[in-house]
Amino acid sequence: MRGFPHMLVGYMRVSSADDRQSNDLQRDALIAAGVDERHLHDDKASGARDDRPGLKACLADLRAGDCLVVWKLDRLGRSLPNLLSIIADLKKKGVAFRSLTEQMDTTTPHGEVLFSVFGALAQYERALTRERVMAGLAAAKRRGRRGGRPLAIDSEKLEQIVAALENGASKASVCRTFKVPRSTLIDTLQRIGWSAPAAKAA
Repeated sequence: MRGFPHMLVGYMRVSSADDRQSNDLQRDALIAAGVDERHLHDDKASGARDDRPGLKACLADLRAGDCLVVWKLDRLGRSLPNLLSIIADLKKKGVAFRSLTEQMDTTTPHGEVLFSVFGALAQYERALTRERVMAGLAAAKRRGRRGGRPLAIDSEKLEQIVAALENGASKASVCRTFKVPRSTLIDTLQRIGWSAPAAKAA
């Protein structure tokens, strides 16, 4: 992938469908970086949402040798693991990735190193999440021996749910994504002793 890409494709996102939020800043930066306006894609949606039609169209627009360009990393991924998953998929397809604000460019040695560091951090984050979930499950199991009912969500799915919540997803979006009733989710989180900071609670 080294060398100048065949085509630059840009992706923009603002965090709300509210008209008061504009992607003008991102658009100007991407065009200045060389992205043709005909190859710009955008969404007006929370980064925690899975259904982003603009992102799907953007990824479909990319071909081997192209480069996906964003203004900031948080415009692309819902979380660090999600961001790395997207970039890894791009690399498999021979597509480069560039973030203007963080100056991350996978076509350069520096960008490759940064990507590797992010990957290590994501692995560390997953390990911490799993440790917290397993500790909560163990505590819930001990309480269950005194007559409590078993957890309604299996440990693997619960680990994924907690990771999503800790990366900023709302309880409503988690319920939709994992097809879990809100009452079941809240009860399970309470039983394993997990609670989000006030700023992330939903």
